[in-house]
Amino acid sequence: MRWIHRDSVITCDHDGRVENRPSRKWVTVTGVPVLVDDDPEGRDIVACPNYGPTIKPCTTTLTVRVGYSDWIRVDGHRVVLSHLSGFTNGTPPGLVRHTVRDPRQQFLGADR
Repeated sequence: MRWIHRDSVITCDHDGRVENRPSRKWVTVTGVPVLVDDDPEGRDIVACPNYGPTIKPCTTTLTVRVGYSDWIRVDGHRVVLSHLSGFTNGTPPGLVRHTVRDPRQQFLGADR
């Protein structure tokens, strides 16, 4: 598993892109701030193509189910890892997830 940072690609199941905003900026991978808990939660999702008369596109990430390190912390917050998975607010409710498509770094890894 790789550490996730601001430039990592996190998408909804429909390929809408999550806008990453790191809350801590002093720990970086190749100069890019890493994400910590709860950075992937409550973030905007742009360009979700899942829409229609009775279909709600993914616009926001919800609570992360898995993906935080058990051991590595930054300022007391757990580091986000590449096995990240949580739900979005899109339809069908409780089934559409957000996950890491590409960590965009190959330098730092962890075993949870």
